[in-house]
Amino acid sequence: MGLSLTRAAQWTTATSGTGKLELTPMNVFLLKEILHFVEQFSSQHPQEAENVFEDPLHWSTTLVASDFKTDYDISDSDVQSHEKDCEGHPLLQLSPPTVYVRSFSQLSKLVHLADDKKLEEVQACLEENRDPVVKILGPSFVSTLEKEDAHTDVLSLVDKVKEKDQGKNPEVKVKLFLLLQNMDNQLLSKCLKEIAGQVSLDPTAVKNEVELLKKFCSEGEKRVLKLVRYTSDYIYSNGCRSPLWRQVHGEICYLVIEPCDTETLYITCSSAGVFLNGGIKQEEEESGYERTSDMYKDLVTLLKSRSPHFAENINKQLNTCLELLNNDYVRKIIIFKIEAGIMTLIPHHYSKAEENKPSKSSGEEKSVSQITFSESSSESEEEEEQPERRPESNTDLPSEYWQIQKLVKYLKGGDQTATVLTLCAMMDFNLMQETCQLAIRDVGGLEVLINLLDTDEVKCKIGSLKILRKISHNVQIRRTIVDMGGLQSIVKILDSPVKDLKALAAKTVANVARFRRARTTVRQYGGIKKLVSLLDCVPNLADLTANQEKDVEVARCGALALWSCSKSTKNKEAIRKAGGIPLLGRLLKSPHENMLIPVVGTLQECASEESYRIAIQMFGMIKDLVKNLSSDNDELQMHCASAIFKCAEDKQTRDLVRKYSGLQPLVLLLSKSDNKQLLAAATGAIWKCSISMENVAKFQEYKALETLVRLLSDQPEEVLVNVVGALGEFALIPANKANIRKCGGIKSLVNLLTGTNQALLVNVTKAVGACATDMDNMAIIDQLDGVRLVWSLLKNPSADVQSSAAWALCPCIKNAKDAGEMVRSLVGGLELIVNLLKSTNNEVLASICAAIAKIAKDKENLAVLTDHGVVPLLAKLTNMTDDRLRRHLAEAIGHCCMWGSNRASFGDAGAVAPLVRYLKSKDKAVHQSTAMALYQLSKNPNNCIAMHEKGVVKPLIHFMGSDDETLQEAAAGCVRNVRLLALANRNALLFR
Repeated sequence: MGLSLTRAAQWTTATSGTGKLELTPMNVFLLKEILHFVEQFSSQHPQEAENVFEDPLHWSTTLVASDFKTDYDISDSDVQSHEKDCEGHPLLQLSPPTVYVRSFSQLSKLVHLADDKKLEEVQACLEENRDPVVKILGPSFVSTLEKEDAHTDVLSLVDKVKEKDQGKNPEVKVKLFLLLQNMDNQLLSKCLKEIAGQVSLDPTAVKNEVELLKKFCSEGEKRVLKLVRYTSDYIYSNGCRSPLWRQVHGEICYLVIEPCDTETLYITCSSAGVFLNGGIKQEEEESGYERTSDMYKDLVTLLKSRSPHFAENINKQLNTCLELLNNDYVRKIIIFKIEAGIMTLIPHHYSKAEENKPSKSSGEEKSVSQITFSESSSESEEEEEQPERRPESNTDLPSEYWQIQKLVKYLKGGDQTATVLTLCAMMDFNLMQETCQLAIRDVGGLEVLINLLDTDEVKCKIGSLKILRKISHNVQIRRTIVDMGGLQSIVKILDSPVKDLKALAAKTVANVARFRRARTTVRQYGGIKKLVSLLDCVPNLADLTANQEKDVEVARCGALALWSCSKSTKNKEAIRKAGGIPLLGRLLKSPHENMLIPVVGTLQECASEESYRIAIQMFGMIKDLVKNLSSDNDELQMHCASAIFKCAEDKQTRDLVRKYSGLQPLVLLLSKSDNKQLLAAATGAIWKCSISMENVAKFQEYKALETLVRLLSDQPEEVLVNVVGALGEFALIPANKANIRKCGGIKSLVNLLTGTNQALLVNVTKAVGACATDMDNMAIIDQLDGVRLVWSLLKNPSADVQSSAAWALCPCIKNAKDAGEMVRSLVGGLELIVNLLKSTNNEVLASICAAIAKIAKDKENLAVLTDHGVVPLLAKLTNMTDDRLRRHLAEAIGHCCMWGSNRASFGDAGAVAPLVRYLKSKDKAVHQSTAMALYQLSKNPNNCIAMHEKGVVKPLIHFMGSDDETLQEAAAGCVRNVRLLALANRNALLFR
């Protein structure tokens, strides 16, 4: 709890300035490990658990007096433990909201009482007690022992403590110190392994920029820097040079740069940007890693801000690089993006051959891609460039167009009073009308409005923002605002002390940040952190003073802006790092719908990230989301259902939705079939919640299945994907298979097999496969030609569709009335199945092997499979390590042994030795299918010899004692065949 918190944990600074643990997967891992340690401590170390802490651990708890049972004195809201220290202080004391704990024994009891809020309590404790070991043992005690060698024995440490007369029970305290130290070392070790395995940074762009800057360190007129070097020459496998425990913070490498005109700069390059550090010289110096400057988007920007000589000369050097690019179109794009501040020029090796290629659009795109952009995101561009619709002649323009143009001219030349009056006059027009919007732009009004944002006149700024907020609903206008650098000015205003200004600026950001480049600009100029700070308003949103109402309105506008910005993956991360999650969670308790909609909108947008899903659980937001499912506002209901849809991938969330009675409201939303967005969100939430069978049982009580079946027709694909996904989960319960049939669902599902939407096809085939395990359902599927339709999906280019189709075929083949004849009737079907064994996708291979195992039970079909070369293809796969694939592969091999000389062919193809290795798997299903395959293969003498050489007998003898009768029999049969061959060989030698 010492080094692990300072080195591995990820901290943020909330608006109050208090350090908080970020809700990242790594931090959750740490919290769970520490929680497990505390829970087990009393039972494993009872003597040390009774040791009284030097100073109590204290924090703001969620527990109240009613949570405490026996062993405690309860007086109103206060609680004291019966156990006390030698001075009469209770070892646990609750004075709401603060709890004081003085021993591990009481700490263990408290986390048990916390029930489903255990992690939240551990987090709060660690946040308010940043160095818990010092509080537990005392600073002098810890200081004394930390100076000792790590290999010093316990008795020596006790003697050392006694020398310094450091309190009672030195033996217990030393043991406690060693236990905490050992736990901390183990925790840090586990974290470093997690980091080494999971951290995925992209240091390529940094490397390219460093290489470019090194070229500017040459002597002479072109020199703009003296030196650029890394602090470490060691490069990890992921390309980073920072130590593993710093990589978890996104840090890539550290640089020392000597400008020509200022002091040496020590720089950290991270995935979030670059900044100055405290001067990292040795990895052990903790203080050196601290940020000592603003965050910059790249090295060039940082150096420009620190070195006037660099700023003056670097553009000349970059222009020289640009001259290498003869393509005028490409050069213009690059220059524009550099000036707009959205791109860093990092040229790759330029091929002269590219100059001579004909200028086509595809060629232009290739040339542009040779430049490394500082912004990379997986998000798609929501807005396509829209052609501007303009009247054919000026005579078609309405009078408002010309009136606004006159006002803009007054705006350009008037004094402060005239400017304010002109702005008021402009607001009298319908600025939501496109003609008025374009009139402002065409006469240069946008430039004037943006310039007004940089003045010191509040009224002018307010007027300008009111106009920009309205006209920025226009796609062309908001792009022009970003091109002119107006968004940077708007972001600056978010720091204003004037609340009306902050609110207007946030609303304008919400409108402008609807496309990727704008969202990037907001982040790069510190807008995300500023917007998050706007969320910090009064916690009680019900009874407000006039001043508090303004704070709440500012927070609402901030949430609106974050909602727009949160469509970017990098912005989601920035919101989290700025401490936005707990603030959004607090606003989620607001009674006002106009606040809830942007808050829930932001959360459901961010819930695509694992860290947010964890946070939504930990901060108790599921309860609030469920509560708002019963709102009268369709939009709020839609966003809540959508957030649950994304979060319910996790079992704990699914259980919480059921615990807070959220399943019935989701079913009730299905009645709003006219609102397709709401219907898609509700069906999606039902689908994911139905992954838990306990939830399916509840859904059955609310008649959800019948309603879902009725939604299988005349719905958008987005709804159908979710409905079919839910029915596939429902069909895992035997009684529901018959219910789906009785409601007419089988025919509707089969009809959907002819679609083209891949996500829908994946879910439909899963649902059909689940229903096909019922004999009556299978008869209907066969009558409707459903098996042929499923089989045809094996030709689909999507690996997901291929695998789901193959899995669906397994129950179809198993339960068909005449499966062998049905399969043979599919022309080219068996050849298609065999060819899919050449796939590189493990899921496809596993599903195809499972289907082959079912098909091979028919001798005629097995003969056809053999003719198509199934044996060498199956044998080739035996070196795979995926257990699911191994299980079905072994099953397929076992069934394919039943024809002709296939057993010998598998042996000749080298399949026997790898199969023996399968017996070392930890998966019992692999053991069973492998033993069955080995039993069939052992009927060939040469295979028996190969098995015996690979040591098959010992593990098979072990499996002969299994509780699984099928595994027992197969193992015994194989051992018998190996033994019979050995006896035959022995007899042959004896009687030769």
